[in-house]
Amino acid sequence: MPFDQLTLSRRAVFGNAALLGLGTAFAPHAALAKPAAAAASSAAFPSVTAFVDGYVAKRKVPGMLAMMGFGQRPATVIARGTEGFNDPDPETINTLYRVYSMTKPVTGMAAMMLIDAGKMSLDQPLSDILPKFAKMQVQVTPDGSITDLRPAKTPITIRHLLTHSAGLGYSIIQKGPIKAAYEAAGVIPGQVSKVAIPGLDRGKPVGSLALFADRLAELPLVYEPGTQWSYSVALDLMGRVIEVVSGKPFDVFLQERLFGPLGMSSTGFRVAPKDIHRLSTNYAVLAGTPIPIDPGEASIFADKPPFPMGGAGLVTSPHDYDRFLRMIANYGAIDGKRVMTERAIRTGTSNLLPPGASTKGTFANGAGFGAGGRVGLGDAAGTYGWGGAAGTVALVHLKYGLRGGLYTQYMPSEAYPVHADFPVAVMADLAAMAPARRKAA
Repeated sequence: MPFDQLTLSRRAVFGNAALLGLGTAFAPHAALAKPAAAAASSAAFPSVTAFVDGYVAKRKVPGMLAMMGFGQRPATVIARGTEGFNDPDPETINTLYRVYSMTKPVTGMAAMMLIDAGKMSLDQPLSDILPKFAKMQVQVTPDGSITDLRPAKTPITIRHLLTHSAGLGYSIIQKGPIKAAYEAAGVIPGQVSKVAIPGLDRGKPVGSLALFADRLAELPLVYEPGTQWSYSVALDLMGRVIEVVSGKPFDVFLQERLFGPLGMSSTGFRVAPKDIHRLSTNYAVLAGTPIPIDPGEASIFADKPPFPMGGAGLVTSPHDYDRFLRMIANYGAIDGKRVMTERAIRTGTSNLLPPGASTKGTFANGAGFGAGGRVGLGDAAGTYGWGGAAGTVALVHLKYGLRGGLYTQYMPSEAYPVHADFPVAVMADLAAMAPARRKAA
């Protein structure tokens, strides 16, 4: 199969079906009624342990790490293998991973801070902040002609950006002339490798968030704002919104308001030279064989990125991302320190889709969407999270104080059923905990 078909499918690079099945797998269940305080070792999660062991033992990936926790208790860590097939360093909670679209919930929560502080509002027109988006044009036929256009009837709002309902495109999703226009304009918010790989190189990204926003404003929308959930560059554009509203560079805002207060000292858009040895190798799975495409110590993430990519740019560690999840699961507080207000967390993890917009028929089918992440509806209410294109996935279940993450590195995400099967393994373990708790009671 050609490499571009492997890496650029609708559910592969930077956007994927990371949480398909999450709503079912984490529906309310007796096993979640009162989390076990003894969940402190891999013995408490035999199904997840077997899941991780299987992938590493079969050499599908060189290493994999799962991190599960309840409330504010220390997480259970299940780590197997190494950071690369040719890297003997073991997988640990301090190993660095390219989390790609798991960046989106971070950007979403950063936006919620500004909304909560009254600096902007959910239904505020984007053009109030970025005037060039005042008079947008929409394709008459989505992914069709980029000259057959009509004026947008509805202004793009902050809510639309947070929920992928702004009508914006994505070069990894769109087809035809609009895809080519995005690439020609350098509106390419993602990077994978220093190596030129056919089908993967989509042009040269612009050199700043300001230019990214300006170029994007000149391109037509794919859909009428507020009418359709369509995976897009919206959270990358939100990075520019955050810059303008806060008066600080996007990456500085994240460091000062989230990463610093949360103790996420290994998280950023670039890996420092002193830390590059901790970066795992990323692989492309070709005909069932993992091929290195971004070796840890020769990674593209060692270089300064063209701009801080709020939709797919972060590198982090399981330790750090678990801190982010802990803060959300505890409604904005961690270690006795408040980082976000409870109101901001409750709003950001609720279904923010505008009336009429639906995920039906998309890879988020049946779900709602909050601040940069999928949210469960109905029986799955309380779940929030998203996944990354290189095999990572993370979630919280606010109702039960559950948080979980899975970390490995391979592309495309659908080469293995990790994103669908990980929640199933977690649910099996939670169900198994119930009898022990009833007996203890």
